[in-house]
Parts: sequence; structure tokens; C-alpha cells
Amino acid sequence: MKRYLGFAMMLTLLSAPAFAGRNSQSVNFPEPMKAGSAQLAAGDYNVTWTGTGPNIQVTFTQNRKVLATVPAQLVVESNKNEGLNTIVQGSVETLESIRMKNMTLVFEAPPSSAK
Repeated sequence: MKRYLGFAMMLTLLSAPAFAGRNSQSVNFPEPMKAGSAQLAAGDYNVTWTGTGPNIQVTFTQNRKVLATVPAQLVVESNKNEGLNTIVQGSVETLESIRMKNMTLVFEAPPSSAK
């Protein structure tokens, strides 16, 4: 029984990092853009998401510093082309979604009256 318990604990500890890596992705913004209500500068970001079901919270970090956390929808789907979907509203580029291999993070647009 002790041997089985030890094996189960070791398997759990070894598999934890594999599951932790699933909710993270590196993204490059070629120019400044807005994600939700947050304005983000051009550059490389680490995007992580938390939550259950389709409603999640997406956190943008750069050099281990949290810059913004915004609500989004997680859509499980297969994407042949990974990348960003954006829309220009006035002079502001707004992030609509991040397409990854097996999912898409869809961001809520801020109300049209927000500037």
C-alpha cells in the first residue's frame, strides 16, 4: 500500500508542471493596442488565463510584472492559423481575440461610449 501511495504522489508531482503550462502562451503585439479596458504597449507578453467554463480572466505580464487582467471567453476550437484578431476603432487598435492551436481567447469589447 505504501508503495502504491508513493507512486501516486510522485506521478502527481511530476504531472503538475505539465498541466500548469497549458494556461499560458507567449504573444507579440507589433503595435500598441487595447485589450478590454487596458492599454498595452507594443512588445512581447506572457498571456495566462484562469477560470472554469467559457468565462475566464486573462492576465498580461511582461518581465514577470502583471500589466493587466481582463475578462474573456475561452472557445475550444482548432485553428490552422495562430495569431491575433484586431479591429481599429478611431485611432485605437483593439484586440478582439488570440487564436491558438486548440483554442481562441475572445475579449469583450469595451462599451462604445468608453474612450
